[in-house]
Order: sequence, then structure tokens, then C-alpha cells
Amino acid sequence: MACFRSIGSLASLTHSPRDVSRSSGIVLTSCSVYPITRSSFTGSPISIPPVHLPSQTPTKPRNLVPITMMVKPTLQFIQGTDEMTIPDVKLTRSRDGSNGMALFNFDQPSVFDSSGEVGEITGLYMIDEEGVIQSTDVNARFVNGKPEGIVAKHVMRTPKEWDRFMRFMERYSDQNGLQFVKKQ
Repeated sequence: MACFRSIGSLASLTHSPRDVSRSSGIVLTSCSVYPITRSSFTGSPISIPPVHLPSQTPTKPRNLVPITMMVKPTLQFIQGTDEMTIPDVKLTRSRDGSNGMALFNFDQPSVFDSSGEVGEITGLYMIDEEGVIQSTDVNARFVNGKPEGIVAKHVMRTPKEWDRFMRFMERYSDQNGLQFVKKQ
């Protein structure tokens, strides 16, 4: 007697092509049938004819092409809401290159217009195709009781963090027309 088992990934579980019915996606395996003494089921056993697979011809291996998703580099103070104001960014790095800091200065950021509707400022999120860099050191600047700007600080403690930040800044500056000016 045979029993049916539904298999999610047939290729990883079967070793013989005779066990797989390609058209139905069912694997036939032998199994024991144990009588159930307290069952109201009064079915009758069925017999299943053996599965015959068509002869397989070797196929050429397909060249797989990796897919890269392009994400527009953006800055966000509230997740999901892009900041439209382009900041002034100042970079400092230690002499040995082991750490560094980026200081973002936003004058009249657009987040002030929509923060009441969308949510609270929870940090500075730098988003690109590699992922998200997050800084929680964000401070608002007020003049006469009205918000004027935002200053955000991002500290990079390792050369790897510095390199990742610089890759983001290259993408962001290309997208928004920023240029790097080295201090004399």
C-alpha cells in the first residue's frame, strides 16, 4: 500500500526521479497503516498505479543574473517620510582614521511642516540600496520659540562604519547635486 505526502520542496527531499510525479507535485513513499480503533471512518482501501515519468533530456544550466534593487538615497527624520531639505554636511575624521563624525545642519526642514500629521522625529535615517544607517543624536534649533532648523550628529567608531557612511554620501550627493569641499 502507498500513502500520499504533500512536499513543499520536492528536489531536496527525494533522491530518485522515480519517486516524484512532476505533474501532480506528490511524492509516493511506502508507509505503514495502523488501524484506528475509535474512528467513524468506514472508507475502503484504494490502489494506486505506479507513476511513469517521461524520459528526461539533459538541459543546459541557466546563467542566473543577480538582481540589484535600486533605492533612491534619502534622509528621513520620520520613517517613511523623505526629508526634502538638502543639509549642509561637515565631516571630521581622526588622524589615524579609526573614527569620525558627520554633522548635518538642516535649515527650515520640511519635517516641521508634516511632523504633527505623520508622527514624531525619532532620529536621522540614511537610506540607500545597502540598507539604513541610523543616528539618534538629533536636536532642533529654535529662534523666538519657533523651530528654525535641525542639527543631527552621526558618529562613526570604526573604519568600516566610515566607509559605509562615505558610500551613502557619494550616492546621496550624486542624487542631490552636492559636492565635497576639502578644508584648507
